[in-house]
Amino acid sequence: MSNWIVYGIGFLAQILFSGRLIVQWILSEKSKRIITPSAFWKLSLLASFLLFVYGHLRDDFAIMLGQALTYYIYIRNLQLQGEWQKSPKLLQVFLYIFPIFVVVYAYNNGEYDIEKLFKNDAIPLWLLLLGIISQLIFTLRFVYQWMVSEKTKTSQLPVGFWRMSVLGASLILTYAIFRKDPVLFVGHIAGLIIYVRNIFIWKKQMRYES
Repeated sequence: MSNWIVYGIGFLAQILFSGRLIVQWILSEKSKRIITPSAFWKLSLLASFLLFVYGHLRDDFAIMLGQALTYYIYIRNLQLQGEWQKSPKLLQVFLYIFPIFVVVYAYNNGEYDIEKLFKNDAIPLWLLLLGIISQLIFTLRFVYQWMVSEKTKTSQLPVGFWRMSVLGASLILTYAIFRKDPVLFVGHIAGLIIYVRNIFIWKKQMRYES
C-alpha cells in the first residue's frame, strides 16, 4: 500500500481525535463545566479503529498497543450512555472482534513476526520502549476514567484524566519527533492545548461550586 494512503488513514484518525476534543471543549466552555457528550466517544471509537489500522500498516507495535487498550473502553462508555445499544447488532459484533481478528489473521498468515515488531530497523529498542511507555501512560488515563465512570455509573471525564493526558501527550510528542511520525506529532500538538484548557475549566468550575 502506498505511503500516501497509509498516512491518509493516520491523519484522518487524528482529525477525528481532534474533532472529539473540539466538540467536548466547545460544549464545556459553553456550560462552564467539563462535560462528556456521546459524540466524544463515537468519534473516539471511529478514530481508534482507523489509528489501529494505521499502526498495523506501519508495523508500529506502540500505536497498536495503545489503541487496542482504549478501544473497548470507548465502547464501554457508549454502553454507559445508552448509545451503544442503539447501534445495529451486526455493527456491534464487527467492532467487538475487529482488533482481535486483525492480530490473529495477520499472525497466522505470516504478516506478523514478533521479531519484526520488536526489532524494527526504523525503531531502535530505546525508542520502542519510549513509545510503549508513552502509550501506556496515555492509555491509563482512560482506565482511570473508566474506573471513575463505573463507580458513579455515569460517563465522565474527571480532572485526573486531563492531567494524565498532558503527561502522556508530551511523551508521545517526544516519541513522534524521534520516530519522525507527522501523524502522531500533529495530532498530539493539537490535543495538548485542549488538555491544558480543560484543567483550567475544571479549576474555574471548582471555584464556582465552592
